[in-house]
Amino acid sequence: MTPLIDVIFLLLLFFMLTSTFSKFGEIELSNAVGGSATSATPTERLFLQLGSERLVLNGQPVSLGDLETQLEAGQVLVSLDPDTTAQRVIDVLVRLRGRDGLSVLVLE
Repeated sequence: MTPLIDVIFLLLLFFMLTSTFSKFGEIELSNAVGGSATSATPTERLFLQLGSERLVLNGQPVSLGDLETQLEAGQVLVSLDPDTTAQRVIDVLVRLRGRDGLSVLVLE
């Protein structure tokens, strides 16, 4: 008869090998610099409302796939609905990452 500790280790090994491991990606966020002067050229401000099921850019509904094409250089102010999940915010930030001349500010 097999000792109980051997059975426990075999079960532990089985569950460790059959479980799926998810790799977490990192999104680099920059902090605001206090006391910095405003730029000489005015930048356009875009207002993005983000909800669990909706995405509205300057009052017009937009899909997540079309968001990149409708954005211009400037500052994007992201307003979150109370029902917005963290994954939804990350999906939008990943889409906006790396755009030249685009700064993103998430409002509370």
